[in-house]
Amino acid sequence: MRNVLIWVYLILGLLGAVLPWQANLEFMQAASGSGFDLAGFIKDANLNAASRSLSRDLIIGAAAFTIWIATEGRRLQVRGWWITLVLCVGVSFACGGPVFLHLRERRLLQLENEEAPNDQNASATS
Repeated sequence: MRNVLIWVYLILGLLGAVLPWQANLEFMQAASGSGFDLAGFIKDANLNAASRSLSRDLIIGAAAFTIWIATEGRRLQVRGWWITLVLCVGVSFACGGPVFLHLRERRLLQLENEEAPNDQNASATS
């Protein structure tokens, strides 16, 4: 199951990079080609109750997940965990979050594989 999760998270991370940026590029093209209009983006993200709900939901969820990434990444010694924070800010949270989960699952699998030989050695000497 863990091997399946590793690939699912990686695919979600790739989709999380591509799909939000398709919308970002569409937004930039609609904004008279002047690049990324942050003020206009924030205004549009708060245009109505539905968009405010989604924006606030994303901000709160991303803040909580960011704290968890930092603590869990250090706790498990996930290699490159901090890169996922850069992806969250520089690409999208929908990219960085699943990429962290991908790295975390790989680390958990590695830890399980390191423990398995020790368990076998302990039962062999008993």
